[in-house]
Order: sequence, then C-alpha cells, then structure tokens
Amino acid sequence: MNKKNRMQFTHLRISFLFCFCVVILFYSFSPKTNALSEELMAIDPKNIIVVENSLDELLVDDEKEGGAVIDPGDELLLDDPKEGLLPEGGPDELLSDDVKGELLTDEGADELLTDDAKGELLTDEGADELLSDDAKGELLTDEGADELLTDDSTDGLLAEDSVEELLPDEELGEVIVETQEESPKEFLTANKSHSMVFAGKKYPSSEQCKVCHEDHYREWSVSPHSYAQMSPVFNAFHGAVLALTNGTNGDFCIRCHTQVGMNLGEPLFMSNIDRHPTSREGITCIVCHRVNKAYGKESGRLTLVQGDLYDPVFGPNGNEELSRVLESDEYAVTPDRESRGRGIHAKVEKFFELTQPSFCGTCHDVNLLNGFRLEEAFSEYKTSPAAFKGVTCQDCHMATIPGVASPYAIEPAAKIGGVATKPRKRTNHMFPGPDHSVIHPGIFPHNAKAAALATIREWLTFDYKAGWGTDEFEDAVSGDAKFPERWSSVDDRYDGREILNEQFKLLAEYYEQRKLVLQAGFKIGEIKTNEASSDGISFDVEVKNGTDGHGVPTGFDAERLAYLRVTVTDPTGKAIFKSGDFDPNGDLRDSHSLYVHNGEIPEDKFLFSLQSKFVTRNNRGSEQEEVLAVNRSITPLPFLRPLTLSGTLLGRPVNARKHKAGIEPNGHRWASYHIDELALTGVGTYKAKIEFVVGMIPINLLHEIGIVGFDYGMSARDIAEGVIAGHVVVWDREVTFDVR
Repeated sequence: MNKKNRMQFTHLRISFLFCFCVVILFYSFSPKTNALSEELMAIDPKNIIVVENSLDELLVDDEKEGGAVIDPGDELLLDDPKEGLLPEGGPDELLSDDVKGELLTDEGADELLTDDAKGELLTDEGADELLSDDAKGELLTDEGADELLTDDSTDGLLAEDSVEELLPDEELGEVIVETQEESPKEFLTANKSHSMVFAGKKYPSSEQCKVCHEDHYREWSVSPHSYAQMSPVFNAFHGAVLALTNGTNGDFCIRCHTQVGMNLGEPLFMSNIDRHPTSREGITCIVCHRVNKAYGKESGRLTLVQGDLYDPVFGPNGNEELSRVLESDEYAVTPDRESRGRGIHAKVEKFFELTQPSFCGTCHDVNLLNGFRLEEAFSEYKTSPAAFKGVTCQDCHMATIPGVASPYAIEPAAKIGGVATKPRKRTNHMFPGPDHSVIHPGIFPHNAKAAALATIREWLTFDYKAGWGTDEFEDAVSGDAKFPERWSSVDDRYDGREILNEQFKLLAEYYEQRKLVLQAGFKIGEIKTNEASSDGISFDVEVKNGTDGHGVPTGFDAERLAYLRVTVTDPTGKAIFKSGDFDPNGDLRDSHSLYVHNGEIPEDKFLFSLQSKFVTRNNRGSEQEEVLAVNRSITPLPFLRPLTLSGTLLGRPVNARKHKAGIEPNGHRWASYHIDELALTGVGTYKAKIEFVVGMIPINLLHEIGIVGFDYGMSARDIAEGVIAGHVVVWDREVTFDVR
C-alpha cells in the first residue's frame, strides 16, 4: 500500500471512530434514553414478590399486598433491584447488555423492529399503534420496561396516569391502607376504590345490564366472549409473546380480549385477579353496544363510547320500543340519573353495523403489521357461498340452531320490573365454539351471587372436587377438620355449593350447544374399503366441511385440534392399529409432540389432523414449523417490525406465515389408512372405530407459553387436564372387514 492510500485509510478509520463517539454521546444525553432509564430504575424492589417454587406458579397469589409475582426460574424481568434488568447471557435475555439499561437493536436478518437514522426505536403512529400511547410516541411502559407485570402496589389496577385521569384532584382524598397484620384479607386503597367506581361510570359492567336483560346476560356469562380475558391460556399466551418479542407486540393480542382494560390503560400483562371487574368481563355488553363506528378489519382496535348506564347505547332497531317504555307508567323507569327510580339508558341509537358480518370482522380477522395473518374467519366468509347468498355470521351464530342459518327467536328483549317489552327478533348471545372453561367454576361463568359471596382468591380455595358443601362430605367430615377462613362455616360451604350447582347447570348447557355447533361444521362422509385380505387392510375416510360460511377449523386454526381417532381391533378385540392417539403429555403423535421430537415414541404416519401450523423464516432464509409464530434470531433481541419487503409481490410474509390445513367451505378431504399383513392375527372379522374429535388447543402450546406462568395459581398440568377433558367426539362410525 503506497503512502497516499495509507493516509486515506487512516483518515477513514478516524472518521469512523469520530462517528461512533458521536452516536455514543447522543445516546448518553438523549432525553428519551434518559427518561426510559429513569423509568427502568424506578422499579421499587419492595413491590416484587419472588416465588421460589415451580415454573407454573408465576402468577400464584401471595398473602402480601401489592406487587407482581415473579418466578426466578423464568428470569423474564428481574435480577437486580437496582437495575430491574435481566442477567447477561441468560436464555431470555430480553432487555439489556450494559449497565445503562439501553434497549438493544437487532442487526440480524430476523430484525423484527428496525431502527431509524438516530438509532431510536420506531413507534407506530398509524392505525396499529402497538408501541405508542401519546403523540410523543413514548413506549407503553408503566414503571417497568415491557409492562409485563404491574409494579406499583398503590396503582396496580390502572397503568400510568389512569388514577389522575379518572379522578379529579379534589376527589383523591386521604389514602388509607389496612395492613396485612390488621387483617388477612387484601384491602384496596381508597384511590383504587374510587378509581373502580369512576371507571364504572365510563364503562358500565354487564351486571348493570343484567337488571333488565337477564336472558341476554345468562347466555353471555358462559360464552367464549365472556371467557376471552379470563382464560389462563390466553393470558399466558399473550404474556409469552410479549416476552419473546421484548414487549414490541404491544397490545396486539390483548386489545381483542379486553377492550375495556385497554381503554382504561391497564398494564398489558398482569393477573386477571387484579384487573378491573369490567375488564375481566372480556367482550362484555358495552364492547358491542357502545361502539358507534364501522371500524372494519381493525384487528380489535376499538374506541368505546364512554358513558354510564344512563347514556345512550347502540342497537340494531333504534329507539322506538324504548320511547314507548319511557312514556308508559307500567315500567316505572327513569332516564334521569338525578331522579329516584329504576335507572335506564335514555336512548338507543340505531347502529345497523351490528347486524352485518363486517362488525364481527373487526376482531375475527387478525392481521399483524408485519403481514402475518393470524386469523381469517371474516376473510374466509367474504369469499364463501354463504356470503354470496346473503347469509350473515349472525344468522348462524346468534339464531336458534348453533352453526346453522336458522330462524331467530321472537321474544322480549327486556323485562323491566317483571314487565316484558314487546316481542321482537331476539339474538342468542351464547356464541358456542371450540373454547371452554378450564378454571374454577366459582369464578366462571360470571355470576353476581358468586362475586357477592366470595372474592376470586377465596373461591380458588373452595375445594369443590372434594365435595365441600354436599351432605355426603359434610356429614362425614371430622369436627377438627381445617378449612380456609372464608369457608370455615358449614353454612358458607353449603351456600357456595348451591351457587356452584347453578354454574354446573349453565356449563352443561353450554357444552351441549358447543357440540351442536361443532357437529354442524365437522362431518364424516363416505368410508371406502380398498382391501381386506390376508395381505392387509386398507380403507379411506371422507372428512367434510358441513358449512358454506368459512373453513373448518377457522379463526385461530393453528391452535385448534380437529382430528380422526382410529382404532382397528382383531377378531378377539385386541387393538392392532391406532392413529390419533396421545403421547404421555396428551399430545397427538405429530412433529410437535415432545416425545416424538425426542425419539421416545414413533410419529403417527397416518394421522389425519386439520390443525394448521405456524412456519417461521430462519436467519438464512430457510423455514421451519413453530408452535408460536415468533421467528428465532441469532441475536438475543427479536423485535416486531413492519414489513420491509412487499408481501404482495412475494406472496407471503417474510418473517412468519401459517400453513393452512383446514377444509374450505363445502369442501372435503380423504384420510387413508393401511394395516400391514404382519399386524393381522389371522382370519376373521376385524373392526375399525372411527371418531372425529375436536379440542380447544394442543397441550404442547402450554409448554411454549409456560415461560410466564399461569394465572389463578394453576399449573400446566391443571390446565392440560381441563383441556383434554373438554375434547369432544363430534361423530363416530364403525366399519367391519372380513379377512379370509
């Protein structure tokens, strides 16, 4: 290298070093960086309760007041009370690589959130504001970095400025806290109590609607809509995706499951026990009847119209019947909040969108900003024969026969003081589907009497499986038996059992409706015998989509189980062939089974399953199946980002996609089975039992999302047992083969 070239190379190195120093100085004095660091440093270690037991007890409640419960086995959030950051080199190294607590950016090919020229994290100021909560584009943090768990014992209910937003200064008053030593029960602070009351004025609970709309409430209380936020599976799923994307997934999942909570500004991830009661109601009354805009496919991002019980609601028929009620003396109601009497909303504004499939599509088409299409129920409907005929979502899912376009009930929409309104078209609000409850029946279905008798924490200690509150148990229990304080009285146990009997009756009704809607969608057609001889047995089973409105399964079809369970027995009744059976975890023997993955049991080569699979792009461009659609990165910090390439031109997203395996409307598919001659035990009559089984989720999902623990003190095993118990055989057939 000559002298001139050496000088140019030296100047280049000096220029690069100078630029690097400028960037470091910029970050050191950046107001946003300093503000974020101050927020991270502001975490009060006194409000963190560390649990030193199993992985699944992350959200187990502690007797101490306030604070979040963190399992050190997960190492998601905390390793040092001074820093509030993760230990360097840990498996879940989410946030930091230096003592300043600055956020890392991902320089690899899997970089899910790019940085701009200044190196600052991008905020989304468009329709999908995943990271921003104000015009300044500040990160959605409370006192912690990713708002995964509340960290302030006096403001654990609402995030950030929610108390100041909900209460005028003069109403804050003196804060009185009763300590644990004074009472074993947890008491809300005065600020919390006032905040909850004031929040009720903005977002009324379904309990207020129940007074006049008791039948609607009963149906809704056991529905998947009311279970949407209460589900420990969803809560852990959402928390795990937040953790794996370093919080950049934002409110993308949860904003469909608790619009009230997100409109209140609650933390993104926390125990449902500590959420506002109306927030726990998930898709509650006001989520549909306090919406006045046709949002379209917004993936659940809604602004609810604020107002108390007396403010107008939105319905499909307008104000005619309500006007008659208000003018009549027989109902004795008042729309004036200052008057005495039975309160009622002053007006019903006609909102025709409620009758349209596009209203359902607001939440039932879920598309991420990086082009990933999580759910496509509404898109499937738009191109279906049902849509062409003018059949709506409501015609099948809110009429008299679940899953089938059928007549609507003609009934009063309300009973006010025991006096019914005029009969009209009345929709069913139960919305049965694949989901079902796996939590304590004392806390779901929603029940005002249950809530009045005991808190969620107290209900979780009621051992209904042991028979508490039944004559058989109470007559046999010894006098010195120990019970939780709330249930120490035999009368209280009997009261609890009486409520649970009502809950079990309602749950049984839901399970009947659930089976009907699944039977409408999943069908077994023709069974063809191709061979039955000493050389072996082979046969085909036709599986059909019984609906013309969307695919089956639909919605979150990558976590829906729909499969054939086939057992062939020889003339003595001995099973010689099985497909669709479980591994020891309760998973099908497919590629996602941990036992199959570890080589401990063989893969089910004949498995017929309609479960779609997530496929993610690796660092060098290859793809692989994943249980969660979060692509792996060679760097420690995956971030969510908008597409940098055209998904339209490529024909698919560049980071993750879904390999669909369902059946199109009115479509069918064949499952083929073959039993080798070596498996036959001789001549005679062989029998095949064919069952079409549908389940809520695969058990392997619990393994993936268990990194953040499960709500209500439940373990992965507790939930898995509930999930498997909810598997339903929608159809079963038998066929015989004469082997000669």
